[in-house]
Amino acid sequence: MRDAGAPDSHAPTNGGATTDRGAPTDPSATTNRGGVLASGRSSMSRGYARAREKDEAARAALVPLAPGERPWPIALSAVLAAVFAVANVILVLAGWEVDGRRPIASGLIFAAVMVAAAVGMWRLKYWAVLGWEVLLGVTFIGAMLSLLRAGNAAGVALSVIVMALTGPLFWLLIRQMARIQMPKRK
Repeated sequence: MRDAGAPDSHAPTNGGATTDRGAPTDPSATTNRGGVLASGRSSMSRGYARAREKDEAARAALVPLAPGERPWPIALSAVLAAVFAVANVILVLAGWEVDGRRPIASGLIFAAVMVAAAVGMWRLKYWAVLGWEVLLGVTFIGAMLSLLRAGNAAGVALSVIVMALTGPLFWLLIRQMARIQMPKRK
């Protein structure tokens, strides 16, 4: 137990001012009523200004899609969605069972969603690419979490392959989504 009159061993010995946590303060820095250092606020505003400049430069570098242009990440995504739709219909027709049951309704609903996504992406609809991005993100996270339960090398390999395919495609589609939303320049 420390005596109330005893000096604090953690206090600075230089006689300078301290904050409420015992750290020495910068005598040139001023504080506002909330106790925030003005020098910290100005460095934060400089950081925001730099970020705004980078954002504006990135937007200026974007080129809107030309008429008839279909970037390869979007075309690949549309083809993949169509393949998944056809594969689901084939599995439903072949009588594929999941946990001893035939998921006919859910398989056909998923196939219909994939057809809508494929057609929407082929037509460069923002909503379709955004929905595909959500599916890629959820699939990536699911594969990453499945690594925790992988019981053999095949399970690990499958998870890594899924992440290796969905992660880069997700990243490549972000810029294309920005190009889809851009107004046409004259």
